[in-house]
Amino acid sequence: MPVTVARFNLVAPGASPAELAARYRAALEMAAYADDRGVTTVQTEEHHGAENNWLPSPFAFAGAVFGATRRIAVTVSAIIGPLHDPLRLAEEIAVLDLLSGGRLVTVAGIGYRPEEYDLFGVDFTRRGRLQDELLQTLLQAWTGEPFSYRGRTVRVTPRPYTDPHPLLLVGGSSKAAARRAARLGLPFFPSAHLPELEAYYKERLAEYGTDGWVMMPAAETPLLHVAEDPDRAWARYGRHFLHEARTYASWQSGGVRSAVKSGATTVEDLRAEGVYRILTPDACVALGLDSYVLHPLSGGMPVEEGWRSLQLFCERVLPGLAG
Repeated sequence: MPVTVARFNLVAPGASPAELAARYRAALEMAAYADDRGVTTVQTEEHHGAENNWLPSPFAFAGAVFGATRRIAVTVSAIIGPLHDPLRLAEEIAVLDLLSGGRLVTVAGIGYRPEEYDLFGVDFTRRGRLQDELLQTLLQAWTGEPFSYRGRTVRVTPRPYTDPHPLLLVGGSSKAAARRAARLGLPFFPSAHLPELEAYYKERLAEYGTDGWVMMPAAETPLLHVAEDPDRAWARYGRHFLHEARTYASWQSGGVRSAVKSGATTVEDLRAEGVYRILTPDACVALGLDSYVLHPLSGGMPVEEGWRSLQLFCERVLPGLAG
């Protein structure tokens, strides 16, 4: 059975607070519905100061999802590590791990938008060193034992539910990220299908004498929407996918690699490119992927259309994948 993912970033350009509140409630209801029907994972992420209301607080959202569900995992992919206070983050993840019974997966990256660092007064040029400190602090904090932190002795409680610690992966598309993961014996999450970086990571594991593994996106990792009539859905809703694709692409320099980075400038280009796909239930099953990422509220998608996509996926795609 493939891994199945419902992705939520709550993008909604121009939405009022009341509209955003309704959208957030709908996302939680969708997560509960997906959980009841066997979807594997809810995926969310972190971005700050975006005009289109991109979710800035993934752990608050994860906590709400855990309260509404029983089995589904929540993957935060990814947090911008250097923007977080290490001790507070250790506490927050520990509490979510306890609340969820170990259903939280955190991918820690360093980001790529100087604007986000400026918003919090964090030096963008120090992001690598700050990430090193963050990861090391989390691992020490979750032991529940006293340790040295910035010249003083501290102890973080409570200890997490998961032994030895909540699942924490290092994300990125650089050799520095791979080295960082290997040095700490943490699993590595490349941001795209990068076999050469996986090989480099494994070489560094051997060099450091640590153990680890790689969770890498497949060569094809499209963002999916399910509809009975894809032509009609593209005509009516393609602009929402395009808004998200163009926003995301505008944030990334040429050196940043991502499994869902698009170069499209029109809906027609986006459809031909294949990063975003609207498919019938049968065509979705026929993809034969190892993981299916459904994006029901992409780019301000109307909630009712998001529900149609999710229901078609759960009622007509999931059974085909299980067969």
